[in-house]
Amino acid sequence: MTTPDEPEVEATPLVRPYVIANGRELIDDNDFSLITLVTVSEDVPHNGLLDPEKRRLMELCSGGFLSVAEIAGHIQLPVGIVKILLHDLTAEGYLYTRAPIPPAKRVNRQILEEVLNGLQARFG
Repeated sequence: MTTPDEPEVEATPLVRPYVIANGRELIDDNDFSLITLVTVSEDVPHNGLLDPEKRRLMELCSGGFLSVAEIAGHIQLPVGIVKILLHDLTAEGYLYTRAPIPPAKRVNRQILEEVLNGLQARFG
């Protein structure tokens, strides 16, 4: 029991990250970068029970696309562990991933000026 003078100590998670990942090491493939977008698949299989962490991931991703970095921040697990869990859920058909939208390429200024001149000539 704490007294009013003592600061409250936040409880640490009881399950260690390597236990959550079943002792597996980080994935070497590049399927999941920090900006890879993840959401729940349309055809979610209903054939098995999920670990509590995987259920949390499914609930979090059910709202739409989130990046791997956002997911790790929300569930407060290391990114490597999140990548392992995401890899499992994607392989089992629960999640759908997509590469992030690439940044727009630089526009050619000359083309824009020609379009502007054409519009001005036509419409004044």
